[in-house]
Amino acid sequence: MSKNAPEKLSSPYNPSKTEGRIYELWNKTGVFSPTGLIPFSIVLPPPNVTGNLHMGHALGISIEDVLIRFHRMKGEKTLWLPGTDHAAIATQSRVEKEISKKEGLSRYDLGRKKLLRRIEKFAKENRALIVSQMKTLGASLDWSREAYTLDNKRVRAVRTAFKQMYDDGLIYKGHRIVNWDPKGQTTISDDEIVYQEEKAALYYIKYGPFTIATARPETKFGDKYVVMHPEDDRYKEFKDGQKIELEWINGPIVATVVKDKTIDKEFGTGVMTITPWHSTEDFEIAERHNLDKEQIIDLQGKLLPVAGEFSGMKIIPAREKIVEKLRAKGLLVKEEPYTHNVASAERTGGKIEPQILNQWFVAVNKEFTIKNSKIPGIKSEDRTTLKEIMRKAVESEAIKIVPSYFDKTYFHWIDNLRDWCISRQIWFGHRIPVWYKGAKTHCGLKKPFGFGWKQDEDTLDTWFSSGLWTFSTLGWPDETQDLKTFHPTSILETGYDILFFWVARMIMMSGFLLGEVPFRQVYLHGILRDKEGKKMSKSLGNITDPIEIIKDYGTDALRMALLMSTAPGTDTRISLEKIKGQKHFANKLWNVARFVITNGNFKERSDLTPDDAEFIKKLNDLSSEITDDFENLRLHLASEKLYNFIWHEFADVYVEKSKRLVSSEDKKVLSSAQWTLGHTLETTLTLLHPFMPFITEEIWSMLPERTSLLIVSPWPERKL
Repeated sequence: MSKNAPEKLSSPYNPSKTEGRIYELWNKTGVFSPTGLIPFSIVLPPPNVTGNLHMGHALGISIEDVLIRFHRMKGEKTLWLPGTDHAAIATQSRVEKEISKKEGLSRYDLGRKKLLRRIEKFAKENRALIVSQMKTLGASLDWSREAYTLDNKRVRAVRTAFKQMYDDGLIYKGHRIVNWDPKGQTTISDDEIVYQEEKAALYYIKYGPFTIATARPETKFGDKYVVMHPEDDRYKEFKDGQKIELEWINGPIVATVVKDKTIDKEFGTGVMTITPWHSTEDFEIAERHNLDKEQIIDLQGKLLPVAGEFSGMKIIPAREKIVEKLRAKGLLVKEEPYTHNVASAERTGGKIEPQILNQWFVAVNKEFTIKNSKIPGIKSEDRTTLKEIMRKAVESEAIKIVPSYFDKTYFHWIDNLRDWCISRQIWFGHRIPVWYKGAKTHCGLKKPFGFGWKQDEDTLDTWFSSGLWTFSTLGWPDETQDLKTFHPTSILETGYDILFFWVARMIMMSGFLLGEVPFRQVYLHGILRDKEGKKMSKSLGNITDPIEIIKDYGTDALRMALLMSTAPGTDTRISLEKIKGQKHFANKLWNVARFVITNGNFKERSDLTPDDAEFIKKLNDLSSEITDDFENLRLHLASEKLYNFIWHEFADVYVEKSKRLVSSEDKKVLSSAQWTLGHTLETTLTLLHPFMPFITEEIWSMLPERTSLLIVSPWPERKL
C-alpha cells in the first residue's frame, strides 16, 4: 500500500486532483508506445482543426480508448495513432468569416499567401488545443507518432497517390456536373451539404401538349427536351426523337421527345422537361442520349442572358416574376403546396446550385490492372475497378462492418456511385500537383525544372488526403516497419454518418495503392442526441461541451455515461442525469476501495468458504463474459455488467456482509473473506480500467506492493 493511501482514501474522490497527474505519469513512463508480439492498431479519426472537441468526439475517443486499453492489457503490440485534419473548406471558411467580421477584408484583398499564413496560424493553435482536450479525455495515444493531414509527410503521400492514379488514368479532368456553392465559390462534396425541409410551391406548367411539374421554373428557359417513360401508355402516341413546336416562357421553341426508363411515372404527370446543366439526374439523362446542355444560372447564382428580361436577377425574386409571366401567357395550369429538401452548404449556408464545370475527378468505373492484390476475389494482375475493390472488400468479409445491417446500406451506395469530384476552388489544403506550361501538362511530386510552369489553382477535396489516413500515418509511400507491422489496421471506429464519405474512400485508396484493405473491422457508432432525442447541433443550442462536463463530474463519469447502454450503430441519448449517476458510481467504488484496502488480503490465497468460493466463481464467470464482450465489440454490455456487479453484488451485498466478519473469531471465515475482498477489488479494477481509467489507476496505486501501473497490468485470466 502506498504511504499516502490512508490519507487519500479518507477524503472523497476528487477527479480534478487526480486525472491530470495520472495522465502525465502514463505519458512520462512511455506506456502508450507499442510493446508485445501480436499487433493491434487503430488510427484515430482525425478531428477537424476548426474548434473544440464536441461530445461526438468524446464518444468516439472513449470507444477507441476502451479497445486500446483492453488489447494493451492482453499483452498485444498495441498502437493507437493520433492526428488532426486540416478540414480545408471548414477551416478556411472559419478564418475568412473572422477576417471579414473584424477587418472587413475578403480573401482576394489579402491574397493567397497572406490568407494561408493566417489560416495556418489558426490551425496550429487549434491543433494544440485539440491535443490537450484528447489528453483530458484520457486518450492513451502514442503521441510520438502524431500526424496532421497537411504536414510534409502527408503532402508527399497525397502527391504520390495522385500521380499513381493519374498515371493509371483513374484521375482525369473533365466537364461534369458538381455541387456548386455560390456563396463559398467552390465545389463541395456530398458530405458538406445539409438538407433542410422547405415549404414551396409545385407549379404545373403547360408545355405544348404536356403538363410538367416543377418547383424551379427559373431553370426552365433552356428546356428543349421533354422526357417520358417508354412504357407510359398515356404518351404512347409520342415517338422517341419526335419534334414538337410549342410556346414557351420567352417565345416559341422546338422541343424533342426523349424516352427514358429512369422517369418516375407516378411523380407529377409522369412527363418532365430536363435542365441538364443544373440537375444531376437531368445531366445523366442528357449524357445517355447525347443531348445538348445549356447553362441558365451563373456561378454567382444569377440568371444568364438566356433568361431574356430576367437576366442578371437572383433566383428567388426572379422566380416570382417568371410565374407571373407564365400565368399571363396562360401557361400556368395550377400550383399547389410542396414540401421538399433543399441542399445548402454546411459551412457557408449558400444554397447549392448544381453546375457543369471543368473539374478533377476520380473514375470509379474505369478498369485498371491491380498489382499485388491481397483482396479476396481480386487476383494480382486482374483488370478491376475502384468500385469493385470497394465491393469485394466487404462482400468477401475481409472487412466486417459492425453492426452488420449497414452492409446493405454500403452496397446500395456502391451500386449508385458516380465519379468523385476531388477539386475545390479554395486556397487552403493540398494543392493539385499538376503544372502547366503552354500546351504542356506535368503531374508529379514537385514543380518541373525550368521557367514558366504554373501550378493548378485548385486544391484537393479533404476526403482525398483522409482516404490515405490508415497508411500515410504509418509512413507510406515508404516501406516502413510500422507499415509492415500495423497495416491493415485492426479496426476503424467512426460514426455511421460518414460510412460512405470516408470509410468507403479509405477502402478505395488502400485497395488501389497497397492492394489490401485498410482495416479488418469497422465499428460504427450512432449520433449523439439530447435527453429529448433531438440531434445535438449549434442551431438548437443543445450542444454540451465535454471539457466543461469533465470539470464538474470527471472524465471517468463522462466516459462511462457515454458507453453504457450504447450499442453499435444506435443513436445515444446523453444527459446530465446519466453523467451524475456515473459520478455516484465512481464515489461508490472509492468507498468500497477504502474498506477493502483497510480490511482485505492482497497476498496468498486462503482456503475459501463455500459461499466465498461461489462468489469467486461468479467473479470468474463475469471476467470471462467481459472478455467475450470486448472481443465481440459489445462494450455496452460489458460496461453494464461491470456496473451492476460492482455496485449491486460486490458493494451492496458482499462488502456489507464482510463488515460483519472483520471482528469474527473464526480465522478461516475471516481469512477467506479478506482474500475474497482483495482479489475481487483487484479483478474488478482491472476489468473496469478501460472504461474508467483514472479512478482505477489511482486506487490500484494504493494497493499493497504494487510495482507496475494498472494500464500495463495483465488482463484477468479465469481462475478456479
